[in-house]
Amino acid sequence: MNILFFGPNGSGKGTQGKILKDKYNIAHVESGAIFRDNIKGGTELGKKAKEYIDKGDLVPDEITIPMMIDRIEQDDCKEGWLLDGFPRNKVQSEKLHAALEEKGIKLNYVIEMLLDRQIAKDRIMGRRLCENDNNHPNNIFIDAIKPDGDKCRVCGGALSARDDDQDEAAIDKRHSIYYDTETGTLASSYYFRDLKDASFKYFTLNGEQPLPDVTAELISKL
Repeated sequence: MNILFFGPNGSGKGTQGKILKDKYNIAHVESGAIFRDNIKGGTELGKKAKEYIDKGDLVPDEITIPMMIDRIEQDDCKEGWLLDGFPRNKVQSEKLHAALEEKGIKLNYVIEMLLDRQIAKDRIMGRRLCENDNNHPNNIFIDAIKPDGDKCRVCGGALSARDDDQDEAAIDKRHSIYYDTETGTLASSYYFRDLKDASFKYFTLNGEQPLPDVTAELISKL
């Protein structure tokens, strides 16, 4: 089962990806980790990417696409993979799709997580971390996991907020890229949605639901 997964920051896409990884024994492939692993490992593609990154430039698709293909051809992806965080624009979608077809790698599903932009922003800014366990779910904007004042709803530990979760300008910048239907990530997703005679299934998920309901909808559509 090979999947492309689109969704804005704050949608819970990463959480759903981990659930699918565990349930179906597929690799959850995050684009950011691919860059880090190639650069840390000193691969030829990593060296080339680092030259651009060190100059503050975007890594060109001619390097990025082969890096993605190389990753999903590794042994841990033999049972399937879920690619998260790439592609980010329509051109990258076109190039990735062409590369997959050239390699004979079948794409089975393209998933788009639907979530209102303001709700996505609130979810990010509402996240709170427990001093005892960061995995304890606490969010001041989600009723089901709303903390007990300034205490963790699970264990009563003190809560804090990550600095980047409170950086409204940075969140707005990332969301402006994602929600752009002309040149941004949604344009990338819509490339697959609008393909004629596609061999894969494209479907959407209602990201406003509680997490278990999103999971149930997701699994029912696979």
